[in-house]
Amino acid sequence: MIPALSTRFRAAPALRQRQRLLFLWAGGLLVAGDAIFWLMFAAVLSETGLATVDGTVHSFMVDSRGPVVTAFLTALTTVTSPVWMTVISVAVAVAWTAWKRELWRPAVLMGAMLLAGILSTVIKQDVGRSRPPSSDFLLGPDDALSFPSGHTLGAGIFALVLTYLIVSRSGTRTTAVLAFTGAALLTLLVAYSRVYLGYHWLTDVVASLGLALGVTGIAVFVDAARHGGRLG
Repeated sequence: MIPALSTRFRAAPALRQRQRLLFLWAGGLLVAGDAIFWLMFAAVLSETGLATVDGTVHSFMVDSRGPVVTAFLTALTTVTSPVWMTVISVAVAVAWTAWKRELWRPAVLMGAMLLAGILSTVIKQDVGRSRPPSSDFLLGPDDALSFPSGHTLGAGIFALVLTYLIVSRSGTRTTAVLAFTGAALLTLLVAYSRVYLGYHWLTDVVASLGLALGVTGIAVFVDAARHGGRLG
């Protein structure tokens, strides 16, 4: 009995330290994401900073299109559309609940995706930014507003939050690094696809990258606040 209690007391500081580390990561992601988003927001409204190269980057992307890259990015942008990301998220959450017999992590994932949809809708309406010229669209007309990119935001939050929810419970540090690298690359590819296909300005997708980091930070904080001391 006494050895067991001793083991528990020795483990408690390590668990609290792990929780504090997760809080630090959550805070870092939130601060970095907010900074990126607000810089892009200010640049777009004032037409300064990175917004001054939006047109140049758009023209470069249009001029550099090729059939193989176009086919790949078309498939990617189709799968990561807000509608398909909603379907995929629900499917993953339902499958996870049935397989793992738990509700918490699927609920965190779905909460993050819901926040993505709310943020995208509210900010688009508030900023009211027009898309690039419709003559440059490769996949047909789209009269939705441009800032931020809903594709980039949804795909980024899904990939990053899902990766965190999986690797925070199991896996080595190397596995975590590889998993988050893959999630980041996927998000960047989606962002690239939206500019390449002509539907967004560079600042639209960079703002969404910032929002994705911020929402991921919120998800990490919420999860760590409830289960941070027992992750693993």
